Amino acid sequence: MAELTRAEVYTPRSMQVWRALLNWLAFFFQIFAQIIRAVGQYPLLSSSSTTETKTTTSSSTHRFKPLPAVDSVEIECPSTVEIAAVLDSPVPIDEDRTEKLTVVLDLDETLVCAYETSSLPPALRSQATDAGLKWFELECVSSDKEFEGKPKISYVTVFERPGLQEFLNQLSEFAELVLFTAGLEGYARPLVDRIDAENRFSHRLYRPSTICTGSLHFIAYVMLMILFGNTSAPEIHEGENLDVLKLFLDEFREHVKDLSCLSKNLCRTVIVDNNPFSFLLQPLNGIPCVPFSAGQPHDTQLLDVLLPLLKHLSLQKDVRPFLYDRFHMPEWFQKQGIPSSSWSA
Repeated sequence: MAELTRAEVYTPRSMQVWRALLNWLAFFFQIFAQIIRAVGQYPLLSSSSTTETKTTTSSSTHRFKPLPAVDSVEIECPSTVEIAAVLDSPVPIDEDRTEKLTVVLDLDETLVCAYETSSLPPALRSQATDAGLKWFELECVSSDKEFEGKPKISYVTVFERPGLQEFLNQLSEFAELVLFTAGLEGYARPLVDRIDAENRFSHRLYRPSTICTGSLHFIAYVMLMILFGNTSAPEIHEGENLDVLKLFLDEFREHVKDLSCLSKNLCRTVIVDNNPFSFLLQPLNGIPCVPFSAGQPHDTQLLDVLLPLLKHLSLQKDVRPFLYDRFHMPEWFQKQGIPSSSWSA
């Protein structure tokens, strides 16, 4: 009788635990499945020379990119006149404020673009160098591949976004700079050493500091297939399992940048990134910038668009209301099927 009573007590609790676990897995699946399927438009900063940007899959195949390629989308950008009108509006200034604005900067396709030297098309190199883009070549130590017991050396050609050095110089006068990249340290560290010889970045964060969503996504994917049947997931046949699972993880893994690792109070923190999913956890702190490539030698984003905006934000007591009014990122994430409960304050 005691055993029966004990079973009656613990069985419902066990069921509650399992239900809670499955609810969490379903929640994560909802978020990241929508990320995968996300296409369409998101608000970007633009300059007069960059009113429409197309990311082509052909160029991404040659790109040395720590992050997975984003699907090709056509982006409509607001004009610089609209941006200037916003920045000319009255600015609330807090005379007692002493805390500097913290600006978190992405690396690839935001400050620079990098290509494996062996796969860089000669025509693209010539176009970039003839137009005057600053560039350099780099040796990067790969932690993933080894040859005869020694780390493999990758040779990378890096192009600086026009105005990069002046942008960092002026920005460092009124803001604390943090480099936050999803790139591996063996690649990113020597690159940042080259573009920031003056040590303007107070902190550097690499891929281990990001939150990898791939494993949670995969678990939710498998669990939902088991629970609800293979209704929306691709069919996996016997003998193909390993290849399909590897493709699934490699293609859809994302690295989210959690700003709470820098500060618990994010009212004076902003992140600039060409990939909006990088700031999924804090959408009110994000500025989604236009991606940079070597095919855009006359890009003027850094000095003409981003720098004035960041100067304006440096005068705000809390950057989030202004960024919300400017970009409406929470609504954009909701359109991708990502619920607001997944965001941090």
